[in-house]
Amino acid sequence: MPVLVASDLDRTLIYSSAALALTMPDARAPRLLCVEVHESKPLSYLTETAGRLLTELGDAAVFVPTTTRTRKQYQRINLPGPVPKYAICANGGHLLVDGVSDPDWQASVTARLADECAPLDEVRDHLMATADPVWVRKHRVAEDLFAYLVVERELLPEEWVKELGVWAENRGWTVSLQGRKIYAVPKPLTKSAAVREVARRTGADLTLTAGDSLLDADLLLVADQGWRPGHGELAEANWTAPAITALPERGVLAGERILREFLRVTRGEAA
Repeated sequence: MPVLVASDLDRTLIYSSAALALTMPDARAPRLLCVEVHESKPLSYLTETAGRLLTELGDAAVFVPTTTRTRKQYQRINLPGPVPKYAICANGGHLLVDGVSDPDWQASVTARLADECAPLDEVRDHLMATADPVWVRKHRVAEDLFAYLVVERELLPEEWVKELGVWAENRGWTVSLQGRKIYAVPKPLTKSAAVREVARRTGADLTLTAGDSLLDADLLLVADQGWRPGHGELAEANWTAPAITALPERGVLAGERILREFLRVTRGEAA
């Protein structure tokens, strides 16, 4: 039976320059591999060693990139190794099979959202009405599924984020603050549901996952084994679960460590 490895991307496997957390002397910094270019500028990286590990993992397991990114944002990423047959985008809203969104999966997600939570328009209107232009830089809707703001983090009032979280909770939505972005995502829209579907299709009997944000908690809980880095919302909340290992590494070196753990377990090696 194949091993299924479903991993979050941003701040878990790949990192912007601001998130690299290279705290060692410059002469000892790892060599980096750029895996995303946006508007002709390098945007996301992993270490060269992580690139090699990811190539090995792609040959040894069913590797499934699992991201809150839209399909367009995901398709900017050029990861080393075999092109994944499956990818999960929009926090589980789209299940890509050979790069194409599965229409049956998309229809089932749309029906679930209509039944179980407040509509996107209500949430978007609330964000427009309450977010202060002083610290909001962009309002965005992703794939007609969820909304997010790009903010000036140092100006963002913590109390506003807390109030938004309570408001959203009462309407079946979740709020997550990741770097300069505040996400409002329907609770029924989960990475874990899409991962279970891929496990069913592939016949995988072992599922490994990794993630750093509150939107990854359900992804980690669906795993037989999972890992979270030493940074991010989950680390800040000291979140844990029985099958989850909290790693000490932060930044791009955490991504390298996570890939080592994926490969170790996939190969049946001892810790």
